[in-house]
Amino acid sequence: MTTGRQRLEIKSPAQLEGMRAAGLVVSEIHAIMREAVVPGATGKDLDAIARRELAARGATSNFLGYHGFPATVCVSVNDVVVHGIPDDVPFHDGDIVSLDFGAVLDGWHGDAAVTIPVGAVEDDVRRLLADCEDALWAGIAAMRPGRRLREIGTAVENLVRSRSERYGIVEEYGGHGIGTAMHQDPHVMNYRTRQRGPKLRSGLCLAVEPMITLGGADCYTLDDGWTVKSVDGSWAAHFEHSIAVTDDGPLVLTAADGGANRLAALGATATGGIDR
Repeated sequence: MTTGRQRLEIKSPAQLEGMRAAGLVVSEIHAIMREAVVPGATGKDLDAIARRELAARGATSNFLGYHGFPATVCVSVNDVVVHGIPDDVPFHDGDIVSLDFGAVLDGWHGDAAVTIPVGAVEDDVRRLLADCEDALWAGIAAMRPGRRLREIGTAVENLVRSRSERYGIVEEYGGHGIGTAMHQDPHVMNYRTRQRGPKLRSGLCLAVEPMITLGGADCYTLDDGWTVKSVDGSWAAHFEHSIAVTDDGPLVLTAADGGANRLAALGATATGGIDR
């Protein structure tokens, strides 16, 4: 079902079950890749893991070949904000590595990202990662039927600014609708805007993905056409989940517990399943 000028795709309960299955594939493979982010490992190692685990689950990559992207996972290190192409450069103790990864299962898409410290990192970097992840969950908690899309970005920015005025909130990239395609309407901004956006409806699925830096928010793209870096060399964090709006609260499709633990800590409710 689609609705509105932006053609929002509203899923039925049965379709949400398909979305949840795809999301759990993403969650499982993310967990495996996380364990492999150690000193000496490379982006190509992680890409090989992602390919192997997708095949084992009967799923396919929604990244590989997307507008020509050459891998199954984006591996973005340190000052690379998003869309890093996996290479043979080893990770070093103190690095941070963002993994943006998705899967397609039975025609339904899942998409999630996480930034992982390699060994021991500086305190300000550790806080950057924690604050970016908290901003993601603040945005997710705002996803209730009847609310406006802009409330997600407002919640993200409010959390980021409450932690540090130093952070840069990247505005060139944001979240998106997700379902029968990886990228759908609407675009989900990570900052306050005057545009109210559409009302959130039960069955709407969105990928929310804040990206923040330890300095300026301006970015540029390398000659490879994909790798996005911060202009001032600031290190960046990127966290993402795919979420379904439901009458009982947000269902985090790419979290093993549906988001229940993190949302409960925020005083928000979450649904652990889908009622037919």
